[in-house]
Amino acid sequence: MKILVLNGSPKREKSDTIHITRAFLDGMNEATKQETHIIDVADKHIEFCSGCFTCMHNGGTCRYDDDMRGILQEILESDVLLLSFPLYCFGMPAMLKALIERTLPLASMAMRKVGDRYEHVEQKDFSRLRYVIICGCGFPNGRQNFEPAVATFERMFPNHRTIITMPESPMFNAPEAKAVTEPRLELVRQAGKQYAESGAIDGKLLEEIGSPMIPEEQYVKIVNGNCEQKGNDRR
Repeated sequence: MKILVLNGSPKREKSDTIHITRAFLDGMNEATKQETHIIDVADKHIEFCSGCFTCMHNGGTCRYDDDMRGILQEILESDVLLLSFPLYCFGMPAMLKALIERTLPLASMAMRKVGDRYEHVEQKDFSRLRYVIICGCGFPNGRQNFEPAVATFERMFPNHRTIITMPESPMFNAPEAKAVTEPRLELVRQAGKQYAESGAIDGKLLEEIGSPMIPEEQYVKIVNGNCEQKGNDRR
């Protein structure tokens, strides 16, 4: 299976969320060897979509000759598109949003009705593509945080999607938190293995992955204590 990972964090390989993504990929590789390519979106030259719609009329060629041409080709050649990103303002970071908007050449201007919604008719064949979204945030729980991002991806990818969200994700870059982060990453590896074997993840496992690793109050106390210490260090 060919997996294209779009790392949407400006921290690149130091991203909190990429720890979760790597564990998921490890689980997939445990089931069967995968072909994986990780793109750090921050390193790519991607112009903003101008809304000219030229690509939707000419067979899919964008007016901009930048890194998106190669990325679009990789998307078309992949079996799984995995979006890995931290939650920014209840959505994806701007650089990843720019990339997603530049996938417009995959669609034509023609529309069709599917159920209660309308969608553009594709002008490239990506029907086999499956989608995985892995998103972490720095708050102590997922309530009233992930819902806008989840709703966005449910509209963008109405079929063949799997969404993993996890609060307290900065703990993955804290070596002193290994006692709680390692067991959680093991659950993510199990999820990756399940996904590779069946194309789905058990709902109870997803719920456990998305739960706080330590009590919310304890997490907030640690974060606030670190903020206070950093403030004192600057004085």
